[in-house]
Amino acid sequence: MNATDYQYRFTVQATPEQVYEAITRVSDWWTINTDGSANAAGDEFTVQFGDVHLTKQRVTEASPGKRIVWLVTESHLPWLKDLEEWKGTQLAFEIASTNEGIQLTFTHIGLTPQVECFDQCEQGWNYFIGESLFKLITEGAGLPDTTARTHMDTIGHVRPTNA
Repeated sequence: MNATDYQYRFTVQATPEQVYEAITRVSDWWTINTDGSANAAGDEFTVQFGDVHLTKQRVTEASPGKRIVWLVTESHLPWLKDLEEWKGTQLAFEIASTNEGIQLTFTHIGLTPQVECFDQCEQGWNYFIGESLFKLITEGAGLPDTTARTHMDTIGHVRPTNA
């Protein structure tokens, strides 16, 4: 991890176990087009957004109420020059108690300003972590992509750069 990896942090009034459990419910905050499980080390799951995003993740660390890390093992992002730009990156969720409540820090290790998708991926993560996952934890319902609603309606559609 370095200082330029994408990171988002928020604090909620919940238990560490509630935050952890919400993170593992990927289809309730990222996209309903999810297959597999994200509950325990060794679990694998795929995430798909139509024809613009298909990734496969493996849970490499799982400490309920504390930390969970997903390794991106496959990446197909056809709107980028490097379709596999996310392959080998990690999605790390750190849960910590603070005086203000439970703090969740999400870091996409390997997503830095030097990579092509940074600007649009930053907007996507700001939406999925800062709005959707936050609402799942605080209100009981997230804002995952569905057939009727997509995060791109909010942040704008990806701009193909490899055409």
